[in-house]
Amino acid sequence: MNSEALSVRARRPHRALVTATLALPLLAVTACGAGTDSTAPGGSSGPPKATAGSATPGGTSATPAPSASATPTTPGAGVPTPSASGGTGSAAKQVRTAVYFLHGEQVSSAPRTVTAPATATAAVRALLNGPSRFEQNRSRTTAIPSGTKLRSLTVRNHVATVDLSGRYDDGGGSLSMRARLAQVVFTTTRFATIHSVRFELDGKPVKHFGGEGIVLSGPVGRADFEDLAPAVLVESPLIGDTVRTPVRVWGSANTFEAVFRLKVTDTTGHTAADVRVTATSGTGTRGTFDVTFPYKPVRTGPGLLTAYYLSPRDGRAVTVDTVPLYLNR
Repeated sequence: MNSEALSVRARRPHRALVTATLALPLLAVTACGAGTDSTAPGGSSGPPKATAGSATPGGTSATPAPSASATPTTPGAGVPTPSASGGTGSAAKQVRTAVYFLHGEQVSSAPRTVTAPATATAAVRALLNGPSRFEQNRSRTTAIPSGTKLRSLTVRNHVATVDLSGRYDDGGGSLSMRARLAQVVFTTTRFATIHSVRFELDGKPVKHFGGEGIVLSGPVGRADFEDLAPAVLVESPLIGDTVRTPVRVWGSANTFEAVFRLKVTDTTGHTAADVRVTATSGTGTRGTFDVTFPYKPVRTGPGLLTAYYLSPRDGRAVTVDTVPLYLNR
């Protein structure tokens, strides 16, 4: 972690010591809607994960999804992803990626489709447009001020220099400032060719960001915003995706002894699956996971994927992330 690059950051309390009762409200996810709400169920495909974790439904071992790529190329993220330049495809190639909004006070991924070759640039512009109505109705928000414009984005030696308009640092306290930085960092580092981000405002390098004086002495990456990532960050499937059994789930986690659970509930509230997952690392170090497991819904339609862990203190379930989905058999 680049502690010098970002001198103002809150250390998140160890999530394994949090105790709470698991609440699993079934969010009313619709298959389609009016206006921008029509972005509801999308495809469930996503970039392959590099390192497979393990899942155990009901105490029986399940086979992790096969890895389709080599070692992760994004430090702190562990998520191999499309190239920021769009790869070797044609100029009109469509690339599915994700932008990162906020769910509560932590980052949460949402699907977007961009056109190569300037995929990272298009992703940041999509981020600046804010969450869709469908996403807003599922409590996804943004800390980035409306009207912020992307002036340019260049990548050199795995560092993206993101030049934004001066509107980007308007208003907000330290949490809001750090959150909007994290949103851009997570969105750009989703691409394998980008490891960290250097910020500029109106063409000038940022050394102190916002009225809170957040010091940016160099490029920053995902690890610099660990406190703004949920204990389990689901990177796929994404909010509103349509999935089929077996479902593949991948992302990163920082939980006690790297263990947590993934639960799928259908539109009736029935538990269609509840599996134990082990990430590649945990207990203060973020690891990755990539698992595939079956689910059996009573009824297809709107559903919910919940990531949670059992408190080591009293065994109570602690919810750390939820992803509304559309379930097929």
